[in-house]
Amino acid sequence: MDTKSKVDYIIVGQGLAGSCMALQLLYRNKKILVYDQPTQNKSSSVAAGLFNPITGKVMVRTWKSEILFPALHHFYKDAENFSNSKFFYPMPLYRPFNTVFEQNEWMAQSANISFKEYIDTISVKSMFGTEVVDHFGGLLLKQCGYLDVPVFINAVRGCLVSQQVYREELFDSNSISIVDGAFSYKNIVATKIVFCGGMEDKATNYFSWLPLRSLKGETLQIKVGTPLNRLYNKGLYIAPHSIHGNYKVGATYDPQDKSTTTTENARVEIESKLNELLINPYEIVSQEWGFRPCANDRKPYVGEHPTIKNMYVLNGLGTKGVSLAPYFSNQLADSMEGKSETDPEANIARIKRIAL
Repeated sequence: MDTKSKVDYIIVGQGLAGSCMALQLLYRNKKILVYDQPTQNKSSSVAAGLFNPITGKVMVRTWKSEILFPALHHFYKDAENFSNSKFFYPMPLYRPFNTVFEQNEWMAQSANISFKEYIDTISVKSMFGTEVVDHFGGLLLKQCGYLDVPVFINAVRGCLVSQQVYREELFDSNSISIVDGAFSYKNIVATKIVFCGGMEDKATNYFSWLPLRSLKGETLQIKVGTPLNRLYNKGLYIAPHSIHGNYKVGATYDPQDKSTTTTENARVEIESKLNELLINPYEIVSQEWGFRPCANDRKPYVGEHPTIKNMYVLNGLGTKGVSLAPYFSNQLADSMEGKSETDPEANIARIKRIAL
């Protein structure tokens, strides 16, 4: 860009949040510039990209599933068309029961109207016993699937590069100056700026007060001789990998481990659970790790900086980023354009802040 080029928005970070934010603004014909260092997007390494409306050990409906899931299906299909790429894969998810008690619990839940739109089949007998251990039957869910997160991010990056609105470099937040209400950064003047940098945002002077925590996760990539025709989830997930015939398995959740490498403990944990679930023989191809940016209350951080006008953040998506990012990036884009307000449960105004 030329000296003192003007843009509507600078976006800092092009992981899952930044990619969704960039698309939302491009759809609105905004002039943007995105800064990112792809090698720093380690959270995408552990992202299987699953979206599942019934989650948790006790299997409950995902927060705001009734609005998040229609939004994500619409958004990722549009993103595929926009980028001329394939990365969105709706498919059923099967969750084997552990006990007869769990069978009975879900037979009772089947009458609950709030679950009906997500339940395909409840079986008290084995449904997929040639692939997984499911002696007590299981729950086959609808409206599930996975996003191939690395392919999605690369596809969006390709769009940004082709439009010459991408810079692969470290964004130095200390070099921002605010002049006449606009943000001046090197040779760029932006009307607004959006931070989507995960844990990197907490290292800035502007959002150091965000109660973000890094949750380390590790995954295995495995090769299975016989293809699996659905997602599986029982203590861990099994989801297709970008490489045909390979699958991503995981993930661990360790808030205490801050090491930037894979660990033997995580490998043993994943293998142990996998051996209890998967019947077919498999081969371990690789092990990966990453840090997910999580919010203390498990809801994203969305909204405008409390004291700096036109500075925004989209962060804290945690383990459900694929489900959360489309809806809340859309909501933030509308908010920044003055069309609506962000959800109070997600707005950063909910945080009791320290003096800045």
